[in-house]
Amino acid sequence: MQKNKFNVKLFVLLPLVLAITIFLWAVPTSFYGIEFLTATQQRVIALFIFAALMWMFEIIPNWTTSLLIIVFSLLIVSDKGIGFLCTPDAGQLVPYKSIMSAFADPVVMLFLGGFVLANMATKYGLDVTLARFLLKPFKKSWSVLLAFLVVIALFSMFMSNTATAAMMLALLTPVLRGLPDDDKGKVGLALSIPVAANVGGIGTTIGTPPNATAVKFLGEAGFDVTFASWAAHMIPYVLVMIIVAWVILMILFPFKTKELRLDIKPSSRKTDWKTIVVWVTFFGTILLWATEQITHISSNVVALIPLGVFAALGIFSKDDIKDINWSVLWLVAGGFALGTDLQGTGLAKVLISAIPFGSMNIIIVFFVAGLVCYFLSNFISNSATAALLIPILIVVATAMEDPSAASNASFLSIGGTQAMIIFVATCASIAMLLPISTPPNAIASATGMVKTADMAKVGIIIGVVGFVLGFFWLTKIFPFEIPAAAQTAVDLAGQASQGAAEAIQAVSDTVSAAADSVKAAI
Repeated sequence: MQKNKFNVKLFVLLPLVLAITIFLWAVPTSFYGIEFLTATQQRVIALFIFAALMWMFEIIPNWTTSLLIIVFSLLIVSDKGIGFLCTPDAGQLVPYKSIMSAFADPVVMLFLGGFVLANMATKYGLDVTLARFLLKPFKKSWSVLLAFLVVIALFSMFMSNTATAAMMLALLTPVLRGLPDDDKGKVGLALSIPVAANVGGIGTTIGTPPNATAVKFLGEAGFDVTFASWAAHMIPYVLVMIIVAWVILMILFPFKTKELRLDIKPSSRKTDWKTIVVWVTFFGTILLWATEQITHISSNVVALIPLGVFAALGIFSKDDIKDINWSVLWLVAGGFALGTDLQGTGLAKVLISAIPFGSMNIIIVFFVAGLVCYFLSNFISNSATAALLIPILIVVATAMEDPSAASNASFLSIGGTQAMIIFVATCASIAMLLPISTPPNAIASATGMVKTADMAKVGIIIGVVGFVLGFFWLTKIFPFEIPAAAQTAVDLAGQASQGAAEAIQAVSDTVSAAADSVKAAI
């Protein structure tokens, strides 16, 4: 009889996480050294650490942890929670509707619409047809590699990177089998799948959950980042990174075979009226996303148009509902609920006043935030990492953007809150060191052609280049537009600095003249 394997997560890590959480809840508020900390705020701290550890160790599925966050929030910090806990004496309570609305947040709806659009594109053969059309002209090995990188990145902007990686692997498998065993180019082609899928998602607000999380919290902070403005700024970054990835893969894994044959079979589905509707709706939705500033239709609203069209015409059925990636939607919702707790209990304001973010060096804050996000995303879900860090970093950015903060002008001069939060979301997507880092990495590893050492080698180079380029891209090369009020503050600060410099120069001239007079008198 086979012995049951000891479950370390269940019998060691789970009790440890619960013990830490209970300790953080039970200790006196003075333990934290934060003045005026309330009981509800202390509970949010305990809940935050609980979420971080559960997401990190993946003791239960990440979406389950997110669901627990929402349930616990409703019970312990909402105005409809447990009676003896949720009293006015405990501190500021969060409206329970605000917590429950995380399930139907506009950004969650944006992702829901994106998933429906991607699923229907797959069901009706749009993805294979596009891939066949885009890849067919390429014959040379170097051009095939570049084409795969570009096409995978393009699909990842509108589809789940996991679904894109799985689809492109199916298209690439015959090509890989046709290459000699000693051709290193096989490794480069296999690695092109996770690299392009991870990087490509950075290009749009629906490309990957960290982007949606960034847009959500930026919106709450007063920064309206549209689908079009995000794409206009980040797609060029993606293209640069794809070229970098292509050069890296060509150098590390050169092809022995000069020409490759791409035999992508056309979609077996007949072109009927449903297929035409999917095509028109797919490109019409993208057009509406791209022209949001002209039509003034929010991208969140546009995302529901495909769902309405497909459902009304019977293209999207009750069976298709099962294929939606609900686990990702619930994972994102849990992160939003955690952010609502931080703001609703007043903990965010307490943190601002307790930690002197405003006096910190802005470059250090940027780099530390990005490095922490990059490190965590290599070991836990990038969605969970973003959901964990971005609500806190919004607090940090708010403190640094405060007009009274010493670093205010400097912070705004390098892009301010938008640059910092979008940079952190980017760092989550470029984390691809290990097979466990992202599902596309795991898919590439499953081919048996990619060694972990090779994946780590490419991952660290992409990570370093993406990190450095991302920082300068968002702060210097192509920063998002700073709101008028903030820009006025920067201009005033600049004028004040110039005035101060002129005053100092005038004093210096006066002193010099006085010194000359003294010398002449002597």
